[in-house]
Amino acid sequence: MNSSKSPGLAGFGVLKNTTCHTEKKISVFFSIIFMTVGILSNSLAIVILMKAYQRFRQKSKASFLLLASGLVVTDLFGHLINGAIAVFVYASDKDWIRFNQSNILCSVFGICMVFFGLCPLFLGSVMAVERCIGVTKPIFHSTKMTSRHVKMMLTMVCLFAVLIALLPILRFRAYQIQASRTWCFYKTEHVEDWEDRFYLLLFSCLGFLALAISFLCNAVTGITLLRVKFKSQQRQGRSHHFEMIIQLLAIMCVSCICWSPFLVTMARIGINEGRSQDTCETTLFALRMATWNQILDPWVYILLRKAVLKNLYKITSGCCGMQVMNLHMWELSSIKNSLKVAAISESPGSSKQINLQPLSSMGQ
Repeated sequence: MNSSKSPGLAGFGVLKNTTCHTEKKISVFFSIIFMTVGILSNSLAIVILMKAYQRFRQKSKASFLLLASGLVVTDLFGHLINGAIAVFVYASDKDWIRFNQSNILCSVFGICMVFFGLCPLFLGSVMAVERCIGVTKPIFHSTKMTSRHVKMMLTMVCLFAVLIALLPILRFRAYQIQASRTWCFYKTEHVEDWEDRFYLLLFSCLGFLALAISFLCNAVTGITLLRVKFKSQQRQGRSHHFEMIIQLLAIMCVSCICWSPFLVTMARIGINEGRSQDTCETTLFALRMATWNQILDPWVYILLRKAVLKNLYKITSGCCGMQVMNLHMWELSSIKNSLKVAAISESPGSSKQINLQPLSSMGQ
């Protein structure tokens, strides 16, 4: 059973000396709570996004809603599949030798952990790129970013994540049962082979790259929106800037806070060849932090909407004794306002229209 070279028992090498002990009741409780809250949150977000997509289907916001729907659907299936396997493992007293003789369940679990870990990060970076293009290049976005192109991007992102998840299997490297005996991933104990280190570093680098792209694109989008806000003389533009900047900051902060500990832990294990000082409990805590990203992602789209922010502003202004602003500025959506302002500023005929307005007023 301790031979990691045997095809049927490749994942059992870590079961010999395990130093990670988790209480079954607490662990089962965490798994069930995470899975239930994640499924309910993502289901609610899917309903909201689908209704919004039907309303904005022929507008520029449709591409963003389509990508957001893909992200939420991926998170939903991640909670369903990974959560169900985790609960089954806990219910079976983590006796992998009994129910995983051929190592099939561990391989499926490991593939799902990698896929549902990287795919949301990739989709988040694609969404950041899409929003950046929509705000900085609205004409290009409206003509080139069609629903068909967005669906192709979704397919390519999913296929790339599947390829990364299947890479160890294609190289005849089995996923390993981790020290807590509750989940499967790349080999993190006694990492000696360069290929095992490569998988850990590849996962961490791709995750950090996705976060860096999201951070950069969101920063460009936020700066562009602020510049448009200060240049525009219309009061209608203020609300959509506020709404959009809040959403960008929330998405960026949630992803960085939740995923950074796990990515850093995997990178340290890969660099130190498994001799990292990170204990099993630390790794398990980092994994649960990453799981929270899939729970909080849908709430960004549920709570940080125009109607919710408007009511929140009313309540906050009332509690602070401040006079509530005129709320007619919330009428125009964020994407529509960005397109309108940018299209007028970039249109070659805009200067002519501006010059003709005084003449027409003089003629009247």
